Amino acid sequence: MSLWRILKVALSAMNRNKMRASLTMLGIIIGVAAVIAMVAIGQGANASIQAQIATMGTNVMMIFPGSSRTGGVMGGMGSASNITVDDIEAIAKQCSAVAGITPTFRSQVQVVSGNQNWNTSIQGVSHTYPIIREWSPEEGAFFTEQDVRSATKVCVLGKTVAENLFGEGMTVIGETIRVRNLPFRIIGVLPRKGSSAMGQDQDDVILAPYTTVQKKFSGNSNRVGMIMASATSPAAIQEAQDQISAVLRTRHKLGEREEDDFTIRLQSDISQMAAASSGIMTALLGSVAGVSLLVGGIGIMNIMLVSVTERIREIGIRMAIGARGRDILAQFLVEAVVVSLIGGLIGIGVGVGAAKVVSQTAGWPTMISQSSAVLGVLFSAFVGIFFGFYPAFKASRLDPIDALRYE
Repeated sequence: MSLWRILKVALSAMNRNKMRASLTMLGIIIGVAAVIAMVAIGQGANASIQAQIATMGTNVMMIFPGSSRTGGVMGGMGSASNITVDDIEAIAKQCSAVAGITPTFRSQVQVVSGNQNWNTSIQGVSHTYPIIREWSPEEGAFFTEQDVRSATKVCVLGKTVAENLFGEGMTVIGETIRVRNLPFRIIGVLPRKGSSAMGQDQDDVILAPYTTVQKKFSGNSNRVGMIMASATSPAAIQEAQDQISAVLRTRHKLGEREEDDFTIRLQSDISQMAAASSGIMTALLGSVAGVSLLVGGIGIMNIMLVSVTERIREIGIRMAIGARGRDILAQFLVEAVVVSLIGGLIGIGVGVGAAKVVSQTAGWPTMISQSSAVLGVLFSAFVGIFFGFYPAFKASRLDPIDALRYE
């Protein structure tokens, strides 16, 4: 019997029992829809996290001081005070693979403009900060190397600070704000960055020359809590990391067998960790949703067993007029696969719709990939073959004489 004729027989049998076929498909529809929706939510979350990490800038490296030891008690990473501004200047001069480097001095401050005030953080950075973060002002300009050397009281505002002090759409270039009663002239406003991967508002910040922040808000300390640097290209990241490590080890007089007294974190490391965590979550969501596909497959097997029992006499007649066991096997197997495939296709549509509804109502990011849709169809076909094989095999092994006598 040709595949086309087998398919026609299978569709005819489904047409005679529309309600049964629909109920059989329901389990597959729910299972495939759940898998598509859950994977879309997981992939959307991963894409959102990667986009937030990308707002840090490309080729970014962060260098932290090592841990301190006090009376045998070890502090955590960054607790030591062994990185200085002089180290940064040495790295800038000696590391050819480093495109830009800046110290970061941070202080929480109350900012006042007229009758408005706002609590935010002021960050002291170098003039190379826009290169490292790929974050140049959309209004005005960034401060210069001369401003850093002269410890000029100028600043660049993040969007959140600018809007809370002056309102939306207001021109603020040239205005003066007071930071802990010290006047700072606004020379630029940064474009909106949004939240970081940790959920912090990156636009709620004031940037000023690090020398100014160092002298006015950090007690003129030469110790740096964190360094940000960027490589000249993605291919040069490892070279830049090696060069920075060599310079710091030499300046800190570390022996060959001594461990680093600093820690270098790459943006790619953060991205990989986030992707791994998100991948585990996506797999978990997909696995939980896949249980419903398993339930749908068991439903197919049960319905097909009932169908075989009801059609024993029909099977006997087909065998009596020349149908072979493999023809009967193919007939019932095709029926199971057709039910699964139709259910899978409908399930993909339902899953896509569910993902969009979740995205619009809950505000969660979703991403529907072609691979997940194709995987849904293939998996539904596999479910049909796997769970439909036993009923089909049972039907093909019936004795024609016994089948014809069955009432």
